[in-house]
Amino acid sequence: MVKRIFDIIFSLIGIMFLTPLFVIISILIKLDSNGPIFFIQRRIGKNGKIFHLIKFRSMRINKSDKNTISIKGDNRITNIGSFLRKYKLDEFPELWNVLVGEMSFVGPRPDVPGYADKLQGSDREILNLRPGITGMASLKYINEEEILSKKKNPKKYNDEVIFPDKVRINREYYLNQSIWLDIKIIFATIFRISLDE
Repeated sequence: MVKRIFDIIFSLIGIMFLTPLFVIISILIKLDSNGPIFFIQRRIGKNGKIFHLIKFRSMRINKSDKNTISIKGDNRITNIGSFLRKYKLDEFPELWNVLVGEMSFVGPRPDVPGYADKLQGSDREILNLRPGITGMASLKYINEEEILSKKKNPKKYNDEVIFPDKVRINREYYLNQSIWLDIKIIFATIFRISLDE
């Protein structure tokens, strides 16, 4: 309950204060490339329920492209999109997902449909959590796109190495979650520092 109240209050404050920045980013996106301002995608939420995650669009529109893995230097990324992704500004619209209760500030990053099916046994308890804008796994893999860009088969490496490790980290968060840990993760995300520092 405390976590939900925290999410509501600070997502509302964030939306109110960041609205001018949202307007500027929206204009830059429209000037940079054709397509909508927002990227809306089906993701797996709490209890395995599907919801629509909202981000600022950072890629060119290609309806035939089904690739869900992106790497650093991906030619699908727009000029303004590269800037937005570098500073995680593309994720600001997720404040709306937090406000309406589909996400939390802190939790496992929401996966696209299909990955939740890979969870087995006690790992499925992760689905009891609201997905988050940031989390312990997000901090460890803050440079995930750069890591994947160095791999011969990015999707294979993601599926066989990164995804299982994220599951392990998210399971650890599930077992040790607290409002104080959430605050620590939020500050570590803002200042881009390790949780161990």
